[in-house]
Amino acid sequence: MPDFNQQVIEEFRANGGRVGGMFEGAALLLLTTTGARSGRPHTNPAVYVRDGARLLVFASNAGGPRHPAWFHNLSADPHVTVELGTPAGTVERFVATAVVTEGEERDRLYAEQAARDPGFAAYQAATDRVIPVVALHLDLGDPERHRAIAAHLVKVHAELRAELTALREGLGSAATEAEGPTVRDTPPLGSRLARHCLTFCGALHAHHHNEDSVFDLLEGEFPELSDALDRMREEHKLVARTVEELEALLTSGATPAALRAEVDRLATRLEEHFAYEEAQLLPALAPE
Repeated sequence: MPDFNQQVIEEFRANGGRVGGMFEGAALLLLTTTGARSGRPHTNPAVYVRDGARLLVFASNAGGPRHPAWFHNLSADPHVTVELGTPAGTVERFVATAVVTEGEERDRLYAEQAARDPGFAAYQAATDRVIPVVALHLDLGDPERHRAIAAHLVKVHAELRAELTALREGLGSAATEAEGPTVRDTPPLGSRLARHCLTFCGALHAHHHNEDSVFDLLEGEFPELSDALDRMREEHKLVARTVEELEALLTSGATPAALRAEVDRLATRLEEHFAYEEAQLLPALAPE
């Protein structure tokens, strides 16, 4: 296990939090605790789930009869370090405080995890001990990190705006060509332009999915942004529905003109959303 864990740790750090093998596709973090007896740092990979502004980890030890060593360590010293992969393909490190949940809260949280991943139900069934659920409360109060988040937000918005402009121009050109007498019998949308549409939709979905996770963390640190963050989450849902409608049109063989109208509608919503997001978040994250 130490060799296996070290391989996962090295792969995690080298690939921005992404690993293959048995953990491929899993939400994984690296948890560093202080040895209860040795006083030395010990790092372990752990599956986690977001719960509002906190992260939950589960001391399953694969259903073994004893709690994992990292649980004993954080029980003795709850000050831990957490490493998380970022949308930019890097790994961020946070200081956190570990709190062991108890009673009804623990039972509810573990039942929810077992419903998400039946493997955790099997772990509990395999052992007589009650598998602990640990909440990790991240310390996000690092101005440098705030500025990095703000810079990444501006960068991604600029890239999505540019992609959307290029997509609209491509659809406009395709619509004009489709009306010409020499190409009237050609397919309604070229394969390259169709791929561009799908790629843009996928990038937008990934961006908003990642933002939702960041919003949960920011809400704990900037409670004054709570109403604004709720509005942004709802706007994400509205944009997602618009994207779904665009993708349905794309697969239905719609003409470039019909697609251009739908992309224009998406562009209007996106620009309003981006402008509101930047007006609310940038002053908080990177005050002048």
